[in-house]
Amino acid sequence: MSIGEMLAATMPMARTLNLEFRRTTPERAEVALPDQADYHNHVGGPHAGAMFTLGESASGAIVLAAFGDQLSRAVPLAVRAEIAYRKLAMGAVTATATLGRPAADVVAELDAGQRPEFPVSVEIRRADGEVTGEMTVVWTLRPNG
Repeated sequence: MSIGEMLAATMPMARTLNLEFRRTTPERAEVALPDQADYHNHVGGPHAGAMFTLGESASGAIVLAAFGDQLSRAVPLAVRAEIAYRKLAMGAVTATATLGRPAADVVAELDAGQRPEFPVSVEIRRADGEVTGEMTVVWTLRPNG
């Protein structure tokens, strides 16, 4: 099962919004939100809440890709998130997430008995390539036990 399939199977919001997990690697995750009238705002574009969920889901996909081998000893949790809506989003939008720290550094902190935090940066773009939103989600790996 791919990371996208796993997230779609375990996260009801991903299924509800029909998110499309297009590409997921430890370096980059791309998730698309199709244009769906049920999730439009008052100006006919994707609702801010749907765009937030899109960005957070892309960040979660890259976290699982980068740290999936650590799940037996730590749980990934979002700590905080900030989003900026830059331009009007219309139609389908795509979120691209990238890790803000080397995964090896995060794992080294976990190995040292710490609870590491790390940022994931997300850009949300319209089909024409314009950035409509920017998001940062700070994650942690909470050690089990």
